[in-house]
Amino acid sequence: MGDLALNTSFSHTDFLLCGFPGISQSRHALVIPFLFMYMIIVVSNGVMIYSIWMEKTLHSPMYILISQLFASNISYTTTILPKFLLGLTFELNQVTLTGCFVQMFFIYLTGTSESILLVLMAFDRYVAIRMPLHYHNIVTKRTLTLLIFIGWVRSFLCASLIVIFASKVQFCRSNIILNFACENMSLLNLACGDISNVQAVGLLIRVLITLTDGTFVLVSYLIILCTVMKILIGKASEKAWQTCSTHILVAMLLFSSGMCSSLVYRMGSLISQDVQNLISLMNFVIPTSADPFIYGLRMKEIRTSLKKAFGKRNFGARL
Repeated sequence: MGDLALNTSFSHTDFLLCGFPGISQSRHALVIPFLFMYMIIVVSNGVMIYSIWMEKTLHSPMYILISQLFASNISYTTTILPKFLLGLTFELNQVTLTGCFVQMFFIYLTGTSESILLVLMAFDRYVAIRMPLHYHNIVTKRTLTLLIFIGWVRSFLCASLIVIFASKVQFCRSNIILNFACENMSLLNLACGDISNVQAVGLLIRVLITLTDGTFVLVSYLIILCTVMKILIGKASEKAWQTCSTHILVAMLLFSSGMCSSLVYRMGSLISQDVQNLISLMNFVIPTSADPFIYGLRMKEIRTSLKKAFGKRNFGARL
């Protein structure tokens, strides 16, 4: 591995994704757990989408956004795990520079789309609880479609900027990417010359998205919870609290995972490359696998829909 890393005689049009360089000899042991995780993510998120789609009473803005989140979870992990698993199983870890940019684009496209969906959920609950009489006039299907479209446009622009700036870089060090996917900084570590501008763009986009989206979500739910405690009583208060706390839990999981991944990268040599990659990979996997179970266990309407869809009366029983 070390000899390969120092070799500079190759063309920088093809790269190798070396997910866990320290345990390359025993990489096959990782196939089963990560294949199982991927199957759990696809099946659990797919089941939740199906149950919402089948239940007409759940065809409201909030559940449309939740189903969009589940779809985004599947897309997000599919941009990473299949290629990673092929590399572990058959050593098909080669990727062209173009292919690397394509994967990078979809990683950031789907990743940032999850963030904006959480913002739209917070907006939906804010209007529903703060302005219930005007909710159906404000959050119409047309408005929701427009907001989702704007969110995807923002994600497209962010992902495009990252890829465009990365594509301007010249590579001269090695063709071995010490990561499981073509993340921006992992590829830029192989660049030569000054890449501070490219790094700054990537960092700025991540910080702006985390701060703006995270702040909006936090402030929105704080206002909502204050309203719940002051105005709503009884079952209405309990239902509003349960719904909002579920959204808050999912948002905290997503944003904390993103910050954890950034922190681990900034620690650099203090943590081994294998540990860095494992933490980064789990930050991809944990939120996307946990979301369906969080919503399924905490939201009665989704549990009821699952019972109807699959005919199991004991599904989702309280623990």
